[in-house]
Amino acid sequence: MIRSFLAATAVLSLSTAVQAQAPAPLAAQGQPADVGLLPGAELSADCGGLNNLAGRAWCVTAPLGEVGALADAYIADLATKGWLAAGGDENRVVFVKRREAGGCDGMQMVAFYDTSKTAVAELPAYLGFATIPGDVCATAAATPPAGQVPARPQ
Repeated sequence: MIRSFLAATAVLSLSTAVQAQAPAPLAAQGQPADVGLLPGAELSADCGGLNNLAGRAWCVTAPLGEVGALADAYIADLATKGWLAAGGDENRVVFVKRREAGGCDGMQMVAFYDTSKTAVAELPAYLGFATIPGDVCATAAATPPAGQVPARPQ
């Protein structure tokens, strides 16, 4: 996932779709509880002014050439707090954490930069963190795997 992000930045071809759309769903107000400021990261309250994420995600910034390693550090840090990387794509990781009372919390981390600028190692890049509202396990359980038809009530 994030390794793909590193490869994409190396060839300067990270999808511009990140610039055009906000990843779904990003509905956090403020800093997610288990996410802190790790070494190498600086707080970016306005999320770089990109993707309309200010107020919807908690963002950190680092140079583009270092953001992949920073993302890996966040993945490792969150794993120590019980968060499992459960999915994502080239620039997004979805995390799931079981609740003691049942169900799951969800959070995502999205990596992005200003694609209107030349992608060089020194360009500011960002990691945005946001919680996913509701019980993400309940949503997953209600959706049958691809190719399966849900059972009909009898």
